[in-house]
Amino acid sequence: MSIDKALLDHLMEGRKAGDLFGEDGILQELTKALAERALSAELDEHLTEERADAPPEGANQALNRRNGRSQKTVTTDSGKVILDIPRDRNGSFDPLLIAKYQRRFPEFDTKIISMYARGMTTREIQGHIEDIYGIEASPSLISAITDAVMEEVTAWQNRPLEPCYPIVFMDAIRVKIRTDGVVLNKAVFVALAVLPDGTRDVLGLWFQANEGAKFWAKVLSDLRNRGVQDILIAVVDGLKGFPQAIEAAFPQTQVQTCIVHLLRHSMSFASYKDRKAVAAALKAVYTAVDATAAEAALAEFENSDLAAKYPAIAPSWRRTWNEVIPFLDYPPQVRRLIYTTNAIEALNSKIRRAVRSRGHFPSDEAAAKLIYLALNATSVEWKRSVREWHSVKSQFAIMFEDRFQMA
Repeated sequence: MSIDKALLDHLMEGRKAGDLFGEDGILQELTKALAERALSAELDEHLTEERADAPPEGANQALNRRNGRSQKTVTTDSGKVILDIPRDRNGSFDPLLIAKYQRRFPEFDTKIISMYARGMTTREIQGHIEDIYGIEASPSLISAITDAVMEEVTAWQNRPLEPCYPIVFMDAIRVKIRTDGVVLNKAVFVALAVLPDGTRDVLGLWFQANEGAKFWAKVLSDLRNRGVQDILIAVVDGLKGFPQAIEAAFPQTQVQTCIVHLLRHSMSFASYKDRKAVAAALKAVYTAVDATAAEAALAEFENSDLAAKYPAIAPSWRRTWNEVIPFLDYPPQVRRLIYTTNAIEALNSKIRRAVRSRGHFPSDEAAAKLIYLALNATSVEWKRSVREWHSVKSQFAIMFEDRFQMA
């Protein structure tokens, strides 16, 4: 909708450009006028509905009607506005635009939550609001606005899940959280799933001081309790005890170690001048046509001068060999999708960026709140369909038969 130029000229008559957004500027006047007009229209609709439900003629009950106005100071994202709120005689009118006990327009809360999700601290948000909008927002107000998200976080964390996920990428990041008066470096476990239609979804967040089989079993038990019956492929980053926990909870799931992480680990042992040669030798392992050819390529590397020069590399592949070779059974389209946890690493980098300025959190709940908001702020990116999903889906339908439910 466009505003008539003549009306704009009339509004600007006798004013300077600087009068637009000041405390008593045009924007404030327009906000007040439009809000009061909307509130008046709401009351008209409310009275019309009540009259439609009025008692039959002859009943001793007066019809509800307007009963003056009362003033309320409301905080908007451009400053404070004093509104004249219309009242009804029966006191049954509760506006949708600005409810009875509401003192802030929803957009104001949304902006605070958006700043919080981008990693700004409470004090930084307070200063930003004061500098830009000239509004004093106490730290307690900002905390109250962001704390209101916790209900949403709890509902999200406990929501029912799909019965089957084709692929679930699993990884953990470290966040400093105060527990019993001590700041601990806790693991925040994140599960990013690919749905049957190729889109992605974060299944949840789990906090633990130490990673281990018991913790992973708890995570997987939570997934089962929320409705997950099967995971076709689980891609993990060498998390200790995790493959065994997955096998216990989902016996048919194929566990795939992230090849890229394994390569990076191998490169950390090699000198700069030998890295290209080491990478080329190991590429023959993970690009082999099948597990037999991969075994031969690894054996060849083990007998090479490079392996003798860097004796820690080959054993690191041998230790996780059962989780290295599953993806060799798949065609190239599927291999490209599951040989790395880059999808969840990109997601984790967004989370790290948001938590970096915090130092530490006072509780698990405070960390969960920020991480949830950070996930929401970047949801457009990680909810996109994965590349080449049409081809991958066809391969899954053949390989997993009735276990894979087409979207």
